[in-house]
Amino acid sequence: MALRFAEEPARIIILHYDPDEVCADETLNALSKRGVEAESQKIDVSSFKVVESSFDSILSKYSKIDALVNNAGITRDSLVMRMTEDQWDTVINVNLKSVFNCTHAVVRAMIKQRSGRIVNIGSVVGHMGNAGQANYAASKAGIMGFTKTVAREVAARGITVNAVAPGFIDTEMTAALPEKVKESFIQQIPLGKIGRPEDVAEATYWLCSDAASYITGQIIHVNGGLYM
Repeated sequence: MALRFAEEPARIIILHYDPDEVCADETLNALSKRGVEAESQKIDVSSFKVVESSFDSILSKYSKIDALVNNAGITRDSLVMRMTEDQWDTVINVNLKSVFNCTHAVVRAMIKQRSGRIVNIGSVVGHMGNAGQANYAASKAGIMGFTKTVAREVAARGITVNAVAPGFIDTEMTAALPEKVKESFIQQIPLGKIGRPEDVAEATYWLCSDAASYITGQIIHVNGGLYM
């Protein structure tokens, strides 16, 4: 996503919670080679106070935020009868509460500037459900309702709020799945292939662009036809 936004003049801030800075540093180096001003911060987006402090610092430094992409997501899979409270709470806090935290942190500034784009990354699982992912599916379904509600609240101030719901995408998260599980997923996809991170990035970028200025409260599905 960062590399897609870097194709035009942009200032990019990456918030992450990786165990180390390797991935963030690699992304920053790639952005630097493209002449883009960028920085990264390691923060826990499930913490309201941490997010508030981080965004206060960003707004103090740059005065405005044009676009926010809420993309934090983890899994802690288990059948619901075996799922622990910690597995439930951790996924809900990282996947869903973080969307509230970050949106809350930027929306007042966007209202003041009377413009802004917010894109929340959901999942096809939030629409279809998936055995063993009650916590993940609930968090992503919650993002859909949150997206539509906030879109109604801020539309009059020139702010659009949309979501992208990826299907089976080739990422580190899906790479960890057994091959038989991957094959089973692919058999359910009409286009017959796994999606690429670039597919999700394109949809996200488009929703943040002027080309999508009359679109708000929508869920854009990027899933190869897995869900229609």
